[in-house]
Amino acid sequence: MSVTIKSAREIELMRQAGKILASVHEELGKALHPGMSTLDIDRLGEKLIRSRGCIPSFKNYNGYPASICVSVNDEVVHGIPTKHRIIQEGDIVSLDAGVIWHGYHSDAARTHAVGQVSPEALKLIQVTRESFFEGIKFAKAGNHLNDISSAIQAYAESFGYGVVRDLVGHGIGEHLHEDPEVPNFSQNRKGIRLVPGMTLAIEPMINAGRPDVVWMDDDWTVVTDDGSLSAHYENTILITEGEPEILSL
Repeated sequence: MSVTIKSAREIELMRQAGKILASVHEELGKALHPGMSTLDIDRLGEKLIRSRGCIPSFKNYNGYPASICVSVNDEVVHGIPTKHRIIQEGDIVSLDAGVIWHGYHSDAARTHAVGQVSPEALKLIQVTRESFFEGIKFAKAGNHLNDISSAIQAYAESFGYGVVRDLVGHGIGEHLHEDPEVPNFSQNRKGIRLVPGMTLAIEPMINAGRPDVVWMDDDWTVVTDDGSLSAHYENTILITEGEPEILSL
């Protein structure tokens, strides 16, 4: 495993990529409304990314056909946008997006409530977001990767939720996916020791029901096995000498 330590120049480029991605997410969140198709969201997202001088990280990545992963309700991640999937009042919609700025990636995801959603759905979204922040309390030089993973799992499971095992976070930089893998659940080993200059995409994927997931026939869309709702929250972070820096907020 080769984990890259970023130079000051690389960190500055990733910081810029993260700022741009944060603004794209903000615009997409405001634009989401009942009656729009998931393809409408993707087209808007691609336009926003390119208008800021970036390239969408996901477009054609391993054959993925879109710029924004749009996953609705029981879809965990990697939902493929289509004109036939119409967003309804009461849906929860996870938007996962990445940008490339001068050769460096940033990756982030948000789950949004569309209109009035159930209290259960709102709580799932909130806890998923909070589990990210519980995890990064341990994203400090000298700690181990598993400290982050264990904190995310402990927090999410304390609400009775299922932490997805089949998908994990990752290192990020010149490549969208770099070493190390960053699980949202505890490992039997400590994992690597964290050092300043590491950049990680930490992304809890939390199900209201069991952790089990299945892949749909399109080979991309991942859904909960039991049909329960799922939420996703992700940021690109930098390990520093002190507190972690969230690059995509």
